Order: sequence, then C-alpha cells, then structure tokens
Amino acid sequence: MIVLLTAFFFIPVLGQQENYKDVPSLLQKLSAATTDTARIIIKCSLGEAYRSNDPDTSLILASEALSLSKQLKFRKGEIHSLVVLCVLYREKGDLPYALELGLKALKIAEQEKLPYEQVYCLIRIAVVYIAVKDIPEGITYLRKANDVLKNNYDDFQWSVVQFFLGDAYDQLNDLDAAEKQAKIIEGKQGSNPFWVIIYRRMQANVAFKRNNLPLAIKYYRESHGAAVAQSEVREAATTSNGMALAFKKMGETDSAIFYAKEGLRLGQMLSYRNRILAASSLLAELYAEKDPKEAVKYYQIASAAKDSLYGVQKVLKLQSSTMKEQERLAEEQAARVAYQNKIRQWMLVGGVAVFLAIALILYRNNRQKQITNKILETTLSNLRSTQAQVIQSEKMASLGELTAGIAHEIQNPLNFVNNFSDVNTELIDETEREINNGNMDEVKEILNNIKHNEQKINHHGKRADAIVKGMLQHSKTSSGQRELTDINALCDEYLRLAYHGLRAKDKSFNAKFETVFDNSLDKINIIPQDMGRVILNLINNAFYAVSERRKLGATSYEPRVTARTKRLNDYIEIRVEDNGSGVPKNIVDKIFQPFFTTKPTGQGTGLGLSLAYDIVKGHGGEIKVDTTEGEGSAFIIQLPGIKK
Repeated sequence: MIVLLTAFFFIPVLGQQENYKDVPSLLQKLSAATTDTARIIIKCSLGEAYRSNDPDTSLILASEALSLSKQLKFRKGEIHSLVVLCVLYREKGDLPYALELGLKALKIAEQEKLPYEQVYCLIRIAVVYIAVKDIPEGITYLRKANDVLKNNYDDFQWSVVQFFLGDAYDQLNDLDAAEKQAKIIEGKQGSNPFWVIIYRRMQANVAFKRNNLPLAIKYYRESHGAAVAQSEVREAATTSNGMALAFKKMGETDSAIFYAKEGLRLGQMLSYRNRILAASSLLAELYAEKDPKEAVKYYQIASAAKDSLYGVQKVLKLQSSTMKEQERLAEEQAARVAYQNKIRQWMLVGGVAVFLAIALILYRNNRQKQITNKILETTLSNLRSTQAQVIQSEKMASLGELTAGIAHEIQNPLNFVNNFSDVNTELIDETEREINNGNMDEVKEILNNIKHNEQKINHHGKRADAIVKGMLQHSKTSSGQRELTDINALCDEYLRLAYHGLRAKDKSFNAKFETVFDNSLDKINIIPQDMGRVILNLINNAFYAVSERRKLGATSYEPRVTARTKRLNDYIEIRVEDNGSGVPKNIVDKIFQPFFTTKPTGQGTGLGLSLAYDIVKGHGGEIKVDTTEGEGSAFIIQLPGIKK
C-alpha cells in the first residue's frame, strides 16, 4: 500500500521562517555573537535552516546547542534545541525518542511559564502522535496549542497549528474540514511564498481524495514550484510524491514514475525515510508489471525505510513473504478460474450438442432408449459437478478477498502495539535512571506515561483480537448444521467485516453505514456460515453500488448503506439498503439468475445473488429486491421465525 503523504515543515525557534537561504546571514551572526546564550539561539536557528536540506548538520548544531544550554542552565536554549532534535528524530524515524524529547521540552516550557515555547512543544508532540496514526491524541495537543495562542497570539504559530489541524482532518477523511483549514491559511497568509507551499499542497491532497485529479496536479505543481524557489528540498520531495500518485491514478505511468523518482532522489538527499518510503513504495507498484527487476529494487528500498520508521523488522519480513505468497496464490486462482470458465463454456456447448444428438437417436431408434437415458444421466451429473466447482470457486474467491483485506487491517493496531511498546521500553530505561538519581516525582510522571501507553496497547490488542475472531468465524467451514443464531449480531458482524475489507483494498473508499435492529427478535435456527455469506454478499454489493455512484462526481452525494431487521408476524425480515444508482427495470428479473452480473468483466462471476437465492430458499425463506433507478436499492430477506 502507498503510504499516505503527510506534510511536515518546521517551526522556527525565534518566530521567523528560517530556511536554507538564510544560512549565510545566520553564519555571519554566529561569528559576530558575543555571548554564549546568543550563540545557542543562533545555532538553533541554523539547525532549523539546515533541516530542510542538510539534516546531519542540523543534528550537530542542535546537539551542540543542547549541551551548552545544559552547562549554562539556559532553559530557553534547552527548549529550542530539544524542539529541533524532536523534529529531526521524528523525520529520521525514531518516533519514541522524538516523543520523549518533545515531552521534556514541554515540561521545561511549562515550568518556566514560556507560552511561545509551550506552543512549539505542543505542536511537535501532536505531529509525533499524528505520525503513529493516533490522530485524536494529536488533535488534542493542537487544541491545547490553540488555547495558549488565544492569550499569546503569534501569527506564524497560529498558522502552523491550523495547518496540522487540516492535516489531521485530511487523515480522518474529513475533507470538508481539511479544505476549510487550507482556505483559512490562504486567507491569512495570502501570497507569502512559504505558505503557498503549504496551503496549495493541502488543497491538492483534498482534490486528490475527491478524485479531481487535474485540479490536484495543478495545486501540486504550484506547491512544488514555490518549494523549489524557496530551496525547500523536503517540501519538493513531498509534492513530487503527490504528483506521482495523481498521475498514477490517472493512468499516466511514465509521468508517475518520473515524479516518484524525483521524490525518492530528494528524500535520499535528506535521509528522510517517510519521503523515501512513499516514493519507493509507489515505484515498486508502478514497475510491478512493467519491469519486475526494478519493482524488486524499489520494494527493497521501501522495506528498509519502513523497517527504520516503525521498528517492526520481523513483522515486515513476514508481511513481505505473505505478500509474495498471496500474489502467487492469486495468480494460480485466476488461472484456475479462467480454465474453469473455458471448461464451463465448452461443456455448455457440448451439453447442447449431446442433447441434440440424443434427440436424434431417440427419433431414429427408440430401441436404444435405455442407453440414451444413461448418457443423459452422465451428462447431467457432469454439468452439476461443474456448477458445484464454480460455486466453490466463488466462495473461495470471496473468502480470499475478505481475508486479505482484514489481514491488512490487522497491521494498523499491530503498529500501535509495537510503537507504544518501544516507547515504554525507553520510558522504563528513563525510570531506572531517575530512581538512581532519587527523583521520585519524575519517576511518578514517567510511570503515569507508561500506564497510559499500556492502556493504548491493551485497546489496540483487543481491536486486533476482534478482527481475527471475525475473520476466523467467516472462514470456518460450514457444518451444514443449523444453530440458534442472533440475527442482529450476524448482520452487525458482516457489515463491519465488509466495510473493513473494502477499506483495506481501497483507502480512498469511504461510506456511511448504520444499523437499525429490532432488539426484540428471538434467535432463529439457521446455518450461520451460509447465511453470513448471503448477508456479506448483499452488503458488498451495496458498498459497490454507492462507490460507483460516488465516481459520477456529484458533490452533494453522501454514500450510505443501512442494515435493518424487524419482525413480520411469523417471519424475521433482513433489509440491506443503499443509496446507489439502483437496478434498471429491464434487468431486475434477471439478477438472481446464475452467471448474470452487471459488474465489468473480471470483477464478478454472476453467482453471488444466485447462491444467496439458493441458500435463503434452502432455509425456507424468500429473497427479493425493491429498487428505484437513480435512488437506490433494498434487498429483502424473509426467514421463518418464532411468532411473538
């Protein structure tokens, strides 16, 4: 999967926009400085200026400033150097250490009652939380920064907070809120060259997610041009990756490769692994079919960058092996399905020929009736066997898609568990140091942080556990035995499994889904695995319908899927509703026929609804559709229940 492009830029320690072009003047100021405190502040500013183009020099300057600040007990200098180091280590991939540095700087700023420095620290801590995908926690720190700015307003810092809030909303797919933040910054900063880089990229990201690719490329180009003009190599790398994604989505592979290589080159210049990961992952995908050797090369670069960023080497190796195996199995499955389709076609043609031949034989020679009957029985048996094989392939293909999607979803809580475990390891080491120093107040504060992180680990561990249990229940082979089943729980489970599976395959997919259940329903006697597949198929079709309608580009359209249950006398009714484009009247009567599908070639076998029809009938129930073209559809299942 392509890593989401997130823009990270600096906060100058003196409230100015220090960048690489300011290096000569800052070096002159450093040589002319007459006090140690002045040299510390200027070194921090130089660290910020070098960060976009020469992070190694920036690291040296910030470390020297921190060491000298501690010797002189210059608290403000210590805060500024810690902030610069926090940003550098985050961009180099050491997220736990970056968080530790940011929290240390915030503690000093609060002790010294320095509001501007508090804002710097709060923003940097928020960005680390955003980097580990704990977006709500990041927003919490950004809002704290906003509160401090209400009484200590600073134009630049206020704009920085608005940017990161917009970035957080973007990652939460709240595109309207993200776009609003970009317009706020544009209205405040106007044509300021530095801020053009920022708000144009924000607008490009929103346009990209809305599938307005020409507009996204236009904004990316404007942001990229401003970044190059300002010598902002880091920002140029980010916008290059953005344009590469947009061109890839448009199907312009050569342009996508060009900009992805540019993003990788610039990222490698700075050793910024998040840019390297984004560009190399995209190049691996682009070369997958065009040049497998190149694809392998870029995949290796991406794997190294991801391992360095998130510290889960063993998991990444396992994921790499699993991915290759999944690709191999997918190719074999595709070949089997293609072969079976050919066999099915030839057998259907052969079946017709056999029936014609049998009719001719019966007409010419009635004495061979018994032999002819045996031929008919053999032919029918072969046809049924072929149909059973195709049905089984459909079930396995559905299970494979869902399992792959959910397995990918497990990686998200797994990343949280690993990241917070690494943070706790660092905090435990620090606790030991503070115990040896006899600083019990600091020990208590660190233990509170460890407790908070353990709660996060527990929460995301339970989340992964729930995903695995749902996947295992779906993959369990049907025993054919009926069981008393809670139909509300079954619908809720498969609604969420379907949504997470689709999100795993397509991160841009988004839809509102809801449940309206009759809590008075009794358990009913069904085969839960079979009925679960029926519900899953209907929900997948509903999500597909709203996704296709969203591609038509209606700005006011909000995709929505609803699962309902209620009692109707002796029956229990299940309704799966969507507000997609509906089913045309001329094909409504055909949708439950075997091999009939409205999906493009290669995206459906036409057996899903046919299987659903057979399973519901086998339970003594009915399935039907209520649809209005252009407004949506409702698939209705009625199953025998216990009369109230």
